[in-house]
Amino acid sequence: MHWADVIAAELLKRSNSHRVATGISPSGHIHLGNLREMVTADAIRRALVDAGGEAKIVYIADDFDPLRKRYPFLPEEYENYVGMPLCKIPDPEGCHDSYSEHFLQPFLESLEILGIPVEVRRAYQMYKDGLYEENTRIALSKRDEIARIIAEVTGRELEEGWYPFMPLCENCGRINSAKVKSFDESWIYYECECGYSGKVGYAGGGKLTWRVDWAARWQILKITCEPFGKDHAAAGGSYDTGVRIAREIFNYEPPYPVPYEWIHLKGKGAMKSSKGIVIPVREMVEVIPPEIVRYITIRVKPERHIEFDPGLGLLDLVEEFEEKFKEKDRSVELSLVGDVVYSDVPFRHLIVVGQIANWDLDKVLEIIERTGYRVDEITRKDVERRLKYAKKWIEKYAPDRIKFEIPEKVSVDFSEEEEKFLRTYAERLQNDMSPEEIHTLVYDVSKELGIKPSKAFQAIYKAILGKTYGPRVGYFIKSLGVEWVKERIKAAL
Repeated sequence: MHWADVIAAELLKRSNSHRVATGISPSGHIHLGNLREMVTADAIRRALVDAGGEAKIVYIADDFDPLRKRYPFLPEEYENYVGMPLCKIPDPEGCHDSYSEHFLQPFLESLEILGIPVEVRRAYQMYKDGLYEENTRIALSKRDEIARIIAEVTGRELEEGWYPFMPLCENCGRINSAKVKSFDESWIYYECECGYSGKVGYAGGGKLTWRVDWAARWQILKITCEPFGKDHAAAGGSYDTGVRIAREIFNYEPPYPVPYEWIHLKGKGAMKSSKGIVIPVREMVEVIPPEIVRYITIRVKPERHIEFDPGLGLLDLVEEFEEKFKEKDRSVELSLVGDVVYSDVPFRHLIVVGQIANWDLDKVLEIIERTGYRVDEITRKDVERRLKYAKKWIEKYAPDRIKFEIPEKVSVDFSEEEEKFLRTYAERLQNDMSPEEIHTLVYDVSKELGIKPSKAFQAIYKAILGKTYGPRVGYFIKSLGVEWVKERIKAAL
């Protein structure tokens, strides 16, 4: 069974209807690593529905969280906003109403492209609307019990006078610098590091501390399942304290946990907005088809980390998807968005043909047919859709050795050995040869003439491209046209 179906089966033992929570703070570019949480949640949602259950994903945008520091991508003046809620800070580029919306909007647009339906909740609005009022009153009145739970689970004693609430200072606008001094039925009284003393109401006047907030939102939103990063799942972590706070303070059964590992960017480590190690989700859905973006996560169990290489590694992943698509693999099934059709034309071939045809669809289809693929309505529809992604991938992530342009003519020197090989090879090339036969011919001729195959391939690339490397020879020559290549070799010599 697929991991999503295993989780769905466990959840259906508890209830037929589920609300799966996800929560990401819009403090910077919401990246592919963050997306693992959303895709994991949606795979579970789909598995529940496929098994006859009901499910909804709730996405909580933690826009009431403070800006923890000035990140490298922010102007110097943003030092002044450190400690303020993300929803109260101006957009660094001036195109949205707030800092949080600047990063949130492109992410929500990406979720639509990825076919992930969500009920969006903004944390600040939830507090402002009074959804947390009852839980805040309970938490304040039971602060000693909460402190005891945290101490028992984490081994960390909280400071004297600690309260599980962070007031929003009306003087400096920060939410992480004021301390609660007392409270009554109507107000919470505080003193801030800025020197100001004041009071705030229970609706929107501040927020519960993280471990308490998380347990409270489970009850408020009736959450039954939640994927979350491995840091929260560590012994003594947020989930362990959340479980006890939910049961002992809020009288609510905690959701089914689905801890997941990080996505690492090859050669750079785990993706983190604060360190600039990111591939924004909005960028990713423009470079590869949505089903491939989903497949990155869905093909791997949540507890395994993912090493992501947007270069050649991504091509290998697409190739794997294409093979699994033919097998009607469950990971592929859970990855598909809408009525997607796939022809037999590999993505790798589109990358080569697209560059030869300068991304002209009709020319691409003509070359595809010449290289042995049947061009019908399904092929046309598939190629038209995926060709634009191939072009984007070439522009954004392709290593230089994959990129090429066909120069009008080449001016290179050939050794006597190379010249002999090229003349013989061109004589043997036939129009009716398949790409595999064209490729094999390189080995046959090089063996016959006593030249190393690597030198033979280099000679072909020099004659066509003016450099010593290029795409796989068989499909490359068939795509260019055998007669054209023969003329090209003649001209080069």
